[in-house]
Amino acid sequence: MLMSYDWDEKIEYLRKTRSLYYNDDYLQFLIDKVWQITKPVNMIDFGCGFGYLGLKLLEMLPKGSSYTGVDKGEKLITEAKKLFSQLPYPSQFICADILEAEIREPYDLALCHAVLLHMEQPKHVLQKMKDCVKPGGKVICFESHWIASMSNQYLQETTQSDVVKLGILQKLFEMDLSRTGKDGNIGIKINKTTFIGGLMERGLTPEEAEQQFEAETKFHHYFREHGLDRYMVYAPSMKITCGTVN
Repeated sequence: MLMSYDWDEKIEYLRKTRSLYYNDDYLQFLIDKVWQITKPVNMIDFGCGFGYLGLKLLEMLPKGSSYTGVDKGEKLITEAKKLFSQLPYPSQFICADILEAEIREPYDLALCHAVLLHMEQPKHVLQKMKDCVKPGGKVICFESHWIASMSNQYLQETTQSDVVKLGILQKLFEMDLSRTGKDGNIGIKINKTTFIGGLMERGLTPEEAEQQFEAETKFHHYFREHGLDRYMVYAPSMKITCGTVN
């Protein structure tokens, strides 16, 4: 029996956020013009969640393509099996940690979506993806660029620099990458003392940590006070990269 896994409790969050990322015509453009997939492929999705990438891509890929999803979330895998059982596409799911799973079958494509930024050993995951792909196959990663994401936020009637201080955030992310291997925004939301203490442990000065706390507090209060009479525009800045295995 696997231990409790945070993402198992966030299925609805994953469902809502993933639906906003891509236009179908753009994904079809990638398949046809960028990846140039003209024959059926078997693909494996590392950190598949409830199978979002498979659900999006299988209906666009050449008929006969198949999908394997790997994730250590038992509830996520159960949800994925339920969804795919109602579809005509060949699929299978493996409930396992992607860092430990032994993948033997050679695949045409190895995919991941918003996974590497959460990993302490992202290059190890990439190597596992590469190792399970046939010569001439592809490794495809959909990953967010956090600095670009933060700069792509616009809050109506608010000066962006009041709520998004890119200089400090950039310093913080770079120090996290150097210190722990994680490359992303942890987004701690506790009390002021714990929040500031955590930022200082990650390398910020007391002054910088105080500034970041005040910025995020202002952002939080703005939404609580104004609710639906204001709006926010946010671009996730997903970077889609592809490499061919030789």
